[in-house]
Amino acid sequence: MERFTGVNAAVLTPLTADLTPDDALMAEYSQWLLNNGCDGLAILGTTGEANSFSLKERIRIIENMVEAGIPASTMMPGTGSCSLTDAVELTRVAVNAGCGGVLMLPPFYYKNPSDAGLFRFFSEVIQRVGDARLQIYLYHFPQMSSTPVSHDLIEMLLKEYPETIAGMKDSSGVLDNMVGAAQKFPGFHVLSGAEDCFLPLLEAGGAGCITACSNVSSQLAQDVYQAYKNGTDASAANDPLCAIRGVIQNYPLSSALKQLIARHSGNDAWKNTRPPFVDMDDVTRQKLFNEFDAIGHSLPVAA
Repeated sequence: MERFTGVNAAVLTPLTADLTPDDALMAEYSQWLLNNGCDGLAILGTTGEANSFSLKERIRIIENMVEAGIPASTMMPGTGSCSLTDAVELTRVAVNAGCGGVLMLPPFYYKNPSDAGLFRFFSEVIQRVGDARLQIYLYHFPQMSSTPVSHDLIEMLLKEYPETIAGMKDSSGVLDNMVGAAQKFPGFHVLSGAEDCFLPLLEAGGAGCITACSNVSSQLAQDVYQAYKNGTDASAANDPLCAIRGVIQNYPLSSALKQLIARHSGNDAWKNTRPPFVDMDDVTRQKLFNEFDAIGHSLPVAA
């Protein structure tokens, strides 16, 4: 199967006033992202508030996207869970829907699990799904999960499941960890979770990025990717791209990005988030807008 490269957005999940996923807006927004620089859509990840949704809701989001005509091959749903059976069920749904891959957090509640224990979890998911189409991208985000995906674990999994373990999203912010994985495991697609590591990782053999800020900067990221592929200077796009990350990372990512999309679209429903997020106060919102606008980046209008 063709593996994910280039620019992939960690897609926001729009909500209605009663905090249920807005199916129509989700599909419309996802198509907008694909039309404006995104190669792929990492739905149901951290930025998409996935762990605030039930298994039934997450299944419905995947099914709705396919029903709405979003190409399943462009989608990488987050299917990790502390529950083995939930991870299996959601992963099976994604595979049967034709998704190009799944992004899988390790089970993160019990702290300091051994690599052997994590290997057992991923192995059980792979064997229970039992489908050659399955492509797993491991999700290394130790700041959030407190459960790192070590190079030793990657090596164990690749040895046993070389056709299934496709790559990794590394949101650690540690470039050396990303580069080390890309160079140690040829063919293993390492994707940066942050813009400041995107270009250096590409230059060291990485595959691309999956980032929250791609919700508002995907075309800039695509310009960086194309400049890298063409061997030309990427600084004209990379400098503002990294500046956007520098601003937004100072706020709760999902809330800040939803505020920016709400302003851009004129649809205040975008401001809706699930607890434990809270509404952004007026002073903080204006500070975010001022800092973002100072970069000079304009979002594309809807097609």
